[in-house]
Amino acid sequence: MNFRPRRPDEPEINLIPFIDVLLVVLIFLVLTTTYAKYTQLKVTLPVAESNRLDSRPREIIVGVSSEGRYSINGQPVENGGIDTLSSALLAAAQGERDRPVIISADAMAAHQSVINVMDAARRAGLVQLTFATQSTSRGGSSR
Repeated sequence: MNFRPRRPDEPEINLIPFIDVLLVVLIFLVLTTTYAKYTQLKVTLPVAESNRLDSRPREIIVGVSSEGRYSINGQPVENGGIDTLSSALLAAAQGERDRPVIISADAMAAHQSVINVMDAARRAGLVQLTFATQSTSRGGSSR
């Protein structure tokens, strides 16, 4: 007789039933899934028109360059002080105080230059302000 304690057997992990279950699930998914190929989706994209000058001729466009120079409707403003800008804005408004002013500033323009235009518009009595930025690479403007 052997009265010494026996060493317990090492646990055994059998992966074969697990693999069988996974194979059955995979076969089920393949048989019950339907696949469809769409050749073309119809997408209607928005379009943009560039009739801005004709549709809104009353705008006053103030350009601000990265060097701090100003232009109003494409005409450069000499001595870009606030008083000079204010009088130029009044002349461009032609007495109409409700004309919208679009400040189109270069992306690298100083913030103070834009604030000067806002202050000049306030002094001129023009209250409808809109902002646009332009990149230095002559890209399109965004509002």
